[in-house]
Amino acid sequence: MTQHTQQQSRQRILIVGNLGYIGPVLINHFKRVEPNSKLMGLDTGYFSGCLIDPYNSVDQQLNEQIYADVRQVDSIDLPEADTVIYLAAISNDPMGNVYEKPTSEINHQAAVNLAKIYNSRGAKSFVFASSCSVYGAGGDSAKKEDDSLNPLTAYARSKIGAEIELEKIGSKDFSITCLRFATACGASPRLRLDLVLNDFVASALLKKEIEILSDGMPWRPLIDVEDMCKAILWAKDRRTDQHFLTLNVGFENWNYRIKDLAVAVSKNLKGVEVRVNPNAASDKRSYRVDFSLYKKLAPLNQNSKSLDTTIAELIENIRSSAFRADDFRKSHLIRLNTLKNLRDRERIDASLYWKL
Repeated sequence: MTQHTQQQSRQRILIVGNLGYIGPVLINHFKRVEPNSKLMGLDTGYFSGCLIDPYNSVDQQLNEQIYADVRQVDSIDLPEADTVIYLAAISNDPMGNVYEKPTSEINHQAAVNLAKIYNSRGAKSFVFASSCSVYGAGGDSAKKEDDSLNPLTAYARSKIGAEIELEKIGSKDFSITCLRFATACGASPRLRLDLVLNDFVASALLKKEIEILSDGMPWRPLIDVEDMCKAILWAKDRRTDQHFLTLNVGFENWNYRIKDLAVAVSKNLKGVEVRVNPNAASDKRSYRVDFSLYKKLAPLNQNSKSLDTTIAELIENIRSSAFRADDFRKSHLIRLNTLKNLRDRERIDASLYWKL
């Protein structure tokens, strides 16, 4: 074993927002690639019950789990960590539209606060899960990292706000990487069905049809959740010539029009009808993204999954589970529904703080 590998194996990794969609896949990836790392999770627990299969326990692999609101970490005893991976977020536009203030507090302000804390405590790196949605209405030209931004939602604005402030914290001793991920998709123990490809697969399986609520022409770059995990591990240990780095993460051949995604899903399942609403208003959230810098900096991460593989794994993810809700858009696998359910039961308040 090399000295570098030994150093990696001793790393203490804090995954903030580990009880979400990406977290369980990332933890499994760590266990395969760096089995001796100390893995710790910090999460408020909103979505801990959002399992595709409630009989499958996925949270036993961590060395330590901390339940806390990321907005209140100043009042708890935080563990020592070499790397902080910040996944915590109000994680899509519908939730951000309903909960605009908590979106800014969790996605932006809490991320910056935690980076400052761990910088002062001697951590080496901070990885922030940002989003290509910051490009907003980008047209047909592929957006590079230094192109102008056009955030259309509270979610996108929160990601930009965090990036701007995190840049001021990075140093030669504390590298910060903001990964502007393409739209996530793919199988997970905590599956989300409020993501475009995942929605299409669930609709095809459970309803035998895919209804596109726009004209189908918007561009959307996608990335499988396992490829997201590879990027996170790369960012954790990247060369620190640049103390702060913002990077589009995805692959050129994964820029798709929405209609083409629906057709691809239908080809993997027999008897599925694709319906486009010709009278729908155009979706302004249309953007293609240039991923050439990621290809240059992380050449070993370019062997991405095929779209058909991701679709097949999503089909298996749903078929092998106990989930059979025909009206899946009202289920717990839609994150906004989970927050509404918690509020209806008076478990959380309007600002998304837990009630005692």
